[in-house]
Order: sequence, then structure tokens, then C-alpha cells
Amino acid sequence: MLPVVLSADLRRCRLLGLAGTAALATGGETAGALPVRELLAPASGGAALGLVAVYFGIVLLIAAWALLGRLVSGPEPPAPRALLLVLALWSAPLLLAPPLFSRDVYSYLAQGAMADAGIDVYTHGPARLGGPLADEVAPLWQHTSAPYGPVFIGVSALLSALTRGELQAGVAGMRLVALAGVALMALALARLARHSGADPAAALWLGALNPLVLLHLVAGAHNDAVMLGLLGAGLVAALGRWPAAGAALVTLAALVKAPAALGLAAVVVLQIRAGRRPARALLTTALTAAATTVAATAVTGTGYGWTAALDTPVSTGNWALTTLLGGATRDLLAGVGSSLAHLAVPAWHTLGLACAAVAVLLVWLRLRHRPVYAVGLSLAVVAALGPAIRPWYALWGLYLIAAAAPAPVRHRAAAVAGVLALATLPGGGAADAGQLALAVCGGVLAAVVLWQAHQFRQARPAPALDPVG
Repeated sequence: MLPVVLSADLRRCRLLGLAGTAALATGGETAGALPVRELLAPASGGAALGLVAVYFGIVLLIAAWALLGRLVSGPEPPAPRALLLVLALWSAPLLLAPPLFSRDVYSYLAQGAMADAGIDVYTHGPARLGGPLADEVAPLWQHTSAPYGPVFIGVSALLSALTRGELQAGVAGMRLVALAGVALMALALARLARHSGADPAAALWLGALNPLVLLHLVAGAHNDAVMLGLLGAGLVAALGRWPAAGAALVTLAALVKAPAALGLAAVVVLQIRAGRRPARALLTTALTAAATTVAATAVTGTGYGWTAALDTPVSTGNWALTTLLGGATRDLLAGVGSSLAHLAVPAWHTLGLACAAVAVLLVWLRLRHRPVYAVGLSLAVVAALGPAIRPWYALWGLYLIAAAAPAPVRHRAAAVAGVLALATLPGGGAADAGQLALAVCGGVLAAVVLWQAHQFRQARPAPALDPVG
């Protein structure tokens, strides 16, 4: 109902979204993923008010985004440049907020400090580092090696050296890195959309301005922003008949997080469509990817321990489909006294990955003439059927779906993004009944304010017309 509560114009969308992200930033000061020395008890007054403010802001932001969607789909959509300015405006308050919706940024900083100190992040967890940065990492990950590639570890190490391990400066720096990734994502979207026959404004609205980007890539400073920015830039380079540059950029994206490697298939297909022989296209892409990998690993000095990053354990709070099914199967087997109970979760994870591989193959067989869309759907499948999932993982596929999917698919993706924006508490932890009640109160309060604003606007008399002399 939110899209019809207020009439849509660009100025109103800008202000409403700005109010939403300002409320998010304000609430995050007491309810966000704060440093451990600043954490408040969830039941404290400050944390409770902060949680209400955060969900008040989320609902305002979703409403602004939905209203902006009406403008984008209207007869006179805003220009891409105007949408980029909206993105900058909505992001501004979040740059000053503490980390929100996840504590991963502290893990990034600890891993960067480890690499800067010469500690192998692919052998040891942050507990080996010790000190204030390691104290910020959740207990589950204290003894877990880094699941990220050498490119991101290299960036984290450089940031650690520049900030000398200072926490607040490190968080600010990591957020700027994520913001650079978001900017690269946005700049690539218009070009990818034009190639795919989609409206660039609609692509920017769904792929860069959606609440998940603002909540998790900007406010949460997740490295998925860097992965997607490099992936988008690589696909743009491949479209521009620079296949070697495209393959190198996509490889760099995969050396941040491995799923981006699926983009190399699009680089090969785009070369074939440009007239290059399949064998040559495949060989050129493979050699470029290999050379980029060797160079990046040598420059960062991480060694090749990152090749085992996919074995990083899955958290117990993870709500991926295969993890949920595995847990249910394990409990059932344990209930009947089976000795196979401990194998249930790994078996379901393996089955999920196998199903994902088959689904990706089917996607490429069907959409080989639409490689950008094929990569988007492939990434969505990998996120959905993988052993771990978080709300921001939906952005893997949604980013390229925004640029290349048919309108009905984009509409469904937008609905999913709106729902997932409400799925995570600002502190990044599991919710209890009291926190859920406070979150609902914040959302309901925002809906009431929107409705009252609508009623006021409807009741306001229209301005009198000037007499014509």
C-alpha cells in the first residue's frame, strides 16, 4: 500500500528517502553494530528507541524507493544523472553512522591488520592477532580463517596500514571502499542496461537505489559492493570489445568473493558473439584470468591459501534453505537414534551445490544469447541454493537482473528486495520477541506518519488561480 500513500515527484522522493536514512543513522547510534565497549543491553531505553528509529527509517526509505519507482516507470522518468544524485543524497547520512545490520566490517579490519602484520589470514583466525580489533569479531569467527580472496585482503591490509589499526578510522575507510564499489556498480548499470535493451533509469532504480544496497553495502560496508562493482565494470569492458580488460576485472571481482567468477562465462560468450572463435575466446579468457590471479596474489603477498576459502564454516544462525533442511533432517535422525545424524547438514549442502550447478547449466543453455541476464540468474541460483545466505547475498543476482531481465522478473525482484530490507536487526544479531515488537512498532509508526501526510495533502485546499486581466 505504501506506493499509493503519497503522490510521487522527485523532490518528495529525495526528501522522504533522506528522512529515512537520517532516522536509520540516528537510531544506529544506540542500536547498531557498535564496538563492544559501546554496546547497550537490548532491553535498555537507548537501544529500544534506536531500534524503533531504525525501523521507522527503513519503512520511510522503502516508501521513498517505491514512489521513485512510480516515477521511473511513468511517462517522464528521471534522467540517470538525477537518480545518481538521489543515491548520493540518500547515502550521505549513512556515511556518518556506525556499522549497521552486521559486524562483518570488524572482521574485515581484523583480517587486514593480520595481513599487514604478516599473519596468514588463511591459516589463522583473528584470535591470533589479539587486541582491540580482534575483540570486535564475533566469537564464532575468532578462530576462522578469512573466506575472502587476495584482492580484498590486500585492500584491507592497505587500509590497516593507513589507519594504523584505529577502529573508527578503519570503519570509515572500509565504508568509503564499499561506497566506491557502489559508485562503480551504478556507473556500470546504465551501460549494461542499454546493451540488454532495458531502461537505464529502471536499472539504476532496482540495481543501485534499492534499500538492500543502502542498508547493507553502504551502512553495512560489505565487500560485496567491491565484488559487484568490479564485476559490472568487467562486463562493460567486455561489451566495449576489450575482452582482456573485461576478463581481468571479472577475475579481480572473483578474488574479492568467488561467486563473481561466473562472469567469466559472459566474457567468453561476448567474444564469440563479436566474431571470435569459441576455442580462442575460451583460451584468451582463461589465460587472462590465470595471469590476473597470479599477479594479484603476488602483489598482495597472501600466498594461495585463499583457494581453500570456500571451506569456511557456516554459522549456526544461517537460514539458507539447505541448512534449514539439513538441520531438520539431523534432528529427525537424532530422534530415532541414527548414527548418520551428523552427516545430514553436509549432505544437504552438497545436494544444494549440485542442484545449483545443474540450474546454472540450464540457465546458460537457455540464455546463452543474453549473457548479462544469464550471469544475474546464475548468481541468484548460487545464493539461493548455497550453504549460507544473508539478505545482501540477494544483490549478487539482483544487480544484473536489474540491468537485463524482462520487466515481470524485475518487478518480482523488487518485491523480494523490499521484504528482505526488513529481515535483519541493526545490531546484526538474532532477534528476540521484544526486539521484534520494537521493530514492528517503528514500522507501524512510519506507516501512520505516511498516511497522515497523505491525508493532510488531500485535505489541503488547492491554490487559487490568479485572475486573468
